[in-house]
Amino acid sequence: MIRRYVPAPLALLLSLPATASAAPAPQAAPAAAEARPPVVVPTVVASFPHDREAFTEGLIWHGGALYESVGLEGRSDVRRVELATGKVVKRAVIPPAQFGEGLAAWKDQLVSLTWHDGIAHRWAAATLRPLGTARYSGEGWGLTSDRTALIRSDGSATLTFHDPVTLAVKRTLKVTYMGQPVDQLNELEWVEGTILANVWHQPMIVRIDPASGRVTQVIDLRAIVAEVGARDPEAVANGIAWDAAQRRLFVTGKRWPTLFEIRLPR
Repeated sequence: MIRRYVPAPLALLLSLPATASAAPAPQAAPAAAEARPPVVVPTVVASFPHDREAFTEGLIWHGGALYESVGLEGRSDVRRVELATGKVVKRAVIPPAQFGEGLAAWKDQLVSLTWHDGIAHRWAAATLRPLGTARYSGEGWGLTSDRTALIRSDGSATLTFHDPVTLAVKRTLKVTYMGQPVDQLNELEWVEGTILANVWHQPMIVRIDPASGRVTQVIDLRAIVAEVGARDPEAVANGIAWDAAQRRLFVTGKRWPTLFEIRLPR
């Protein structure tokens, strides 16, 4: 089953130039006192092969390796991927009735979500051996970690911070752009004290202040999306990984043939 797409708030789309895709009618006017976050265009540093059949839901760099969570019922798995070739070198299969979603690392483990089953799977990062499951309430979309909590998106404008061991809820965070909620937050990545998030069906990544929930930057991926040239309407940008050791940022999308290393302007 594929999620039903509902357009993102116009306030967010208006952060891009007028050449952006047509947007729905405005809802409420943005807060006048809040400055419009800057829009930045990334530079592609390198391109790598990516499994064009992978319905990418989570992407992380951990322990010197790239890991990916792939969705769709009957086809979901967590995999370690060779960056240079896109080859899957290890794979852990998620039960066929479940739709795999976001992925994050916690110490020597990986944690992966499921869309509407409320089940989080734990895996040994080195071997992808299953280590058990835990439960959470609500939908699972994206997942990341700030080293104190697991942070989950559920398609709304709210991010939920979970205890990484018990998955108990520690706090929630409402994400806003110029005072308006930003819903359909999807894949997440913790990068140098901020949260990067894909916005489902939008060619952009938003940078979120984890203290206030405010969007502080919009990363314009339209040139990358155009280069991919995907015809499948569900082949959207989704997948952000940060290699902190080498300061490399990777992005990809669902059923994209390419994974990109990008650099953001300073």
